[in-house]
Amino acid sequence: MTARLYYRDSYVREFRAQVTGLSPDRCTVYLDRTAFYPTSGGQPHDLGLLGGTAVAGVIDEGERIAHVLSAPWEGSSVDVLCELDWARRFDHMQQHTGQHLLSAVFSGTLGADTVSFHLGEQFSTIDVASGQLDGTGLRRVEERANAVVFENRQVSIEFEDAASATGLRKPSERKGEIRIVTIEGLDRSACGGTHVRATGEIGPILLGGVEKIRGNTRIEFVCGLRAVRRARGDHDLLAVLSRQFSAPPDDLPALAAAQRERLEESEKVRRRLGLELAEQRGHRAYEETQPGSDGIRRQERRAVTLTDEIRAEALSFTSRPAALFLALAENPPALLLASSEGSAVHAGDWLKAALKETGGRGGGNARLAQGSVPDAALLGRIALRLGE
Repeated sequence: MTARLYYRDSYVREFRAQVTGLSPDRCTVYLDRTAFYPTSGGQPHDLGLLGGTAVAGVIDEGERIAHVLSAPWEGSSVDVLCELDWARRFDHMQQHTGQHLLSAVFSGTLGADTVSFHLGEQFSTIDVASGQLDGTGLRRVEERANAVVFENRQVSIEFEDAASATGLRKPSERKGEIRIVTIEGLDRSACGGTHVRATGEIGPILLGGVEKIRGNTRIEFVCGLRAVRRARGDHDLLAVLSRQFSAPPDDLPALAAAQRERLEESEKVRRRLGLELAEQRGHRAYEETQPGSDGIRRQERRAVTLTDEIRAEALSFTSRPAALFLALAENPPALLLASSEGSAVHAGDWLKAALKETGGRGGGNARLAQGSVPDAALLGRIALRLGE
């Protein structure tokens, strides 16, 4: 059995222990006691050094904690010095305690109970049982949570029997003795994670993105130095945009909206002019194309992808009598066939027949048809068939 030092003291940065077991490849070490936290309850495992060898993973195996090393263990089995990556551990303590605080405030302020929690590398998330959270409610939660941080309330650890433990934010499903984390006057939760001693050590709390997840709402958040770094990054970004727009940050939303409106109008003009030019190309191509022996003018166009301009050119070319226009695109492999009324070719029927032979799919009407093939190499075969 491994004694878990982090249960009673999350601030143990280094400790000495004895090796009680090794895996056959000597890359997994078991100790008589440990301060390394294993991946559990949404919180990632600790990193650090075990006798000078890097700890790459920590796994909870029930009675024992497995320490997965980056290299086979070659050290002594007695009085092994173990050191935690303290910056990572303290960051996890801030985020996890911040989650307890936020969960209590979400529940107390908005009646939104926490469904799950995940502590990530860049940000953490809370899923709450509510699909109706708005910006006003989130700001209330953020301000209330930070107010509790400033009050520097005590965060304490107790051990109680699950059957007699009262006042828990969420009933525990465990039997026997449970570990309870209490934020003074605000929250009592059964939890095996690592936590700070007082809310002031959580540091600032910043809520981020929000999305709907299976009827619940997922909220991103960062605490402590993560929040400071996020705020610094946002400030620097605003500073860059302010210089580019030659305007103060408060004016940027209106300027961005105006720029977007202008871009949308410009795009509409570009598309209209593009279609007009495509139609002109189609008319010119018809005039410059000599009829075949059957009296039909044929035009083939190769392109990276099928576009509205190509369709416009095809329809323009075949708006004249006895004309066929075939466009072939490679990404994705696709083709478009346009036929004039006097060409004696039904575009949809012809394309379906050609695609059936090549394993493609598609269809259309007498004047215009479009389809796709599984391989771009098949496009040439279809082009040759049209020229027959």
